[in-house]
Amino acid sequence: MMFLLLCGLIYFLPAIVGRNKRDAAAIFVVNFLLGWTVMGWFIALIWACMADPAPVMVYAGVPGAYCTRCGAARFPTANFCAGCGRRV
Repeated sequence: MMFLLLCGLIYFLPAIVGRNKRDAAAIFVVNFLLGWTVMGWFIALIWACMADPAPVMVYAGVPGAYCTRCGAARFPTANFCAGCGRRV
């Protein structure tokens, strides 16, 4: 009985390692369906050990906060561009 439990833990090792990942459900499905093949088990394990990509930060600036002539950043309340001196 203990042998079967140990075999089950080894079989689902990629799903256990990747349980807190963003793609945890997909790792479990690959492990469950293709884990019986050695290649599928290793793919799931490598996927579970890979680092999640960093979240992309998008800056949504204030509309009109850039000069239309030179593209320099400016304060929304400014009357003149600090880069080219044009009246905005």
